[in-house]
Amino acid sequence: MKMYLILHKIHIKMGNNQVGTIVRARRKELGVTQLHLAELAGVNVNTIYNLEHGEGNLTLNVLSKILDVLGLEIKLVVKVNNL
Repeated sequence: MKMYLILHKIHIKMGNNQVGTIVRARRKELGVTQLHLAELAGVNVNTIYNLEHGEGNLTLNVLSKILDVLGLEIKLVVKVNNL
């Protein structure tokens, strides 16, 4: 299953390894530190660090909290087969 993030109304198709890159870019765009983002999302700062470095295994609930603070959302779509 592929994940899509809606960022400024642009749909971005990605694998798990790219989520952290987008989260880091958006956090920096907003001028928010990892510690402040963690506090706002109600998660440990290590969770933010691990996400941004493609490590760890977040639940959708935790990821949703982080993305909500950043003004991002998860959108699941049905995969279209290219037969």
